[in-house]
Amino acid sequence: MIVQNDETHRYACFYKVRSVGFLLCLAALCEAKVTLPPLISDGMVLQRDQELTIWGEADPGEEVKVTFRKESYLTYADTAGRWEVVLPAQQAGGPYTLRIQEIGLADIWIGDVFLCSGQSNMELPVSRVMDRFREEVEHDSDVPAVRYFHVPMQFGFDAPQQQTGAASWRALTPENVSSFSALCYFLGKELWRASGVPVGIIHSSVGGSPAEAWISEEGLLPFPTYLRERDLVRDEAYVQAIRAQESISSRLWNELLHAHDPGLNGQEHGYHPAFDDRDWQEVNVFSGDWATDGVTPRNGSHWFRQTVDIPDTYSGQEAILRLGCLVDADSVFVNGTFVGSTGYQYPPRIYPLPAGLLRSGSNQVTVRLISYSGQPSFVADKPYQIVWDGTEIPLSPVWRYHRGAEMPAAGGQTFFRYKPTGLYNGMIAPLHRYRIAGVVWYQGESNSGRYMDYDRLLSALIADWRGLWQQPELPFFVIQLPNFQPALPAPSESQWAEMRARQAKVAREIPRTALVVTYDTGEWNDIHPLDKKTIAQRLSLQIRKAVQGATDVVAEGPVYASREIRGGEVLLSFREEGGDLQPDDDLKGFTVAGADGRYHWAKARTEEDRVVVWSAEVPVPVRVRYAWADNPEGASLRNRQGLPAAPFQTD
Repeated sequence: MIVQNDETHRYACFYKVRSVGFLLCLAALCEAKVTLPPLISDGMVLQRDQELTIWGEADPGEEVKVTFRKESYLTYADTAGRWEVVLPAQQAGGPYTLRIQEIGLADIWIGDVFLCSGQSNMELPVSRVMDRFREEVEHDSDVPAVRYFHVPMQFGFDAPQQQTGAASWRALTPENVSSFSALCYFLGKELWRASGVPVGIIHSSVGGSPAEAWISEEGLLPFPTYLRERDLVRDEAYVQAIRAQESISSRLWNELLHAHDPGLNGQEHGYHPAFDDRDWQEVNVFSGDWATDGVTPRNGSHWFRQTVDIPDTYSGQEAILRLGCLVDADSVFVNGTFVGSTGYQYPPRIYPLPAGLLRSGSNQVTVRLISYSGQPSFVADKPYQIVWDGTEIPLSPVWRYHRGAEMPAAGGQTFFRYKPTGLYNGMIAPLHRYRIAGVVWYQGESNSGRYMDYDRLLSALIADWRGLWQQPELPFFVIQLPNFQPALPAPSESQWAEMRARQAKVAREIPRTALVVTYDTGEWNDIHPLDKKTIAQRLSLQIRKAVQGATDVVAEGPVYASREIRGGEVLLSFREEGGDLQPDDDLKGFTVAGADGRYHWAKARTEEDRVVVWSAEVPVPVRVRYAWADNPEGASLRNRQGLPAAPFQTD
């Protein structure tokens, strides 16, 4: 605080007022020009039971007065123009007003605030889960005691940034809900209804981001390779050269693609209704035969056409065309009219068909599919249909097909925002003055190919953020990777199982860190599964116990503790908490290995508070694994509360 400078300024204002013009000039100079960060704004939720920091900027040396709940707090801006005040801890409640000089903030609540971070499964918005939760979202999204702040994406490599991009607190209302993170939406409702305490959620995540992007320079000191990678992208000339080269490569690739595509350059375009496709072959799009030459994926463009018969009843009516998910990009036409396009593989293809487009009888649906560098595909077990208010006409899996332009694999794009320290500097560091009750971390897919050091990285991240917030026991809730990819007929090694093991190791070894098990909430054909509600329910149990002090909550399923060999059987014991096993004489998901390390499917049953595992193929068992697969489909060990056991291996 610069008290002396402030007093000098005041006396100058008093003695030098000699003219109206000079008075107006000094009045402008003496008035503090206070600005606030986006987090300090209308509708915010402040963390209960902790001292609260309110901060902002003003002219250097200016007095800043903060008034909250009839108490005033005075401070002065430092030489850099920064100021802060610390309010005493408050109990849950509201709404209140907060005044900072001439700025009045309204609709302020005191409750529990959580930072939710990670990659795309944390980021996935409510609008993407409507297929599964439409009725709930449309009829149960007016919960104004839940507030949501979405941190805009920004990154940098030179230093931690002081402020987030422009954003605001928004209440959970029908008008706002579609852009909420789906997990945050369900979590906020669960916590509010269980505790009656207002909930604030700060959502700071970026799809595809690896863990090292969220860790500070100091936190990455044990990982020099990551810091050298960061040093490379600090060089602006290096970054601009890569961007320029990739831009040229992308432009040329697309120009050549379009120039050599006969579906765009013939006498009639391939999407024209009158186009003659009699010489096109018929393919089942889910067979994949068209997508490869037997070894190499066929990149470039692919054309698909089929005729759909529409009854008179629906002629001319608005409808929705569902085309599942396509790899990679698509442009879609109905009766020669362009109806939609998607530029990458993950979003569901949901294209509105305007009134008057569909006609009675034959209608032509055309898809131009572009594959950049992987294997093109129509993702199986997704909806491919035309829909009217609950009535649907399925599309045939058999389409008329023609190869468009054959292309080499397109060059990749460098995502600089994923580089080490970048997202920490831009999206975590600016938040650290805002008090929080805990952190929810939903990330790992982007590190699964480098799983060997993930436990060290995640441990470093937890220590890093706890140090940033100066809360050495800040609770962390780690969401495990869900099930993904087809279930395999035989036991095998699994990168995702290895990742889950390292996530569990961190939760086991670092105090005040909890694990949320999710291997039964995924979808084999979608890395972005829709069921964020089950995850939120399990997460809320962990939060209610660890943060809100609930004593009547079982927050987790069975957690492996120890083993005992009994002849040809292995007896597994579990931690007491969560270990009240659901009786089951035919448990699934277990494998067992002998001294040779080869795993075989095993039989298993509960025996009071233990699980007995055996296999006729392994007369002398040594090791056991449970739910050890990318997709441990059918794994069934649970406690009496219905919570699934955490995956494990006994060695």
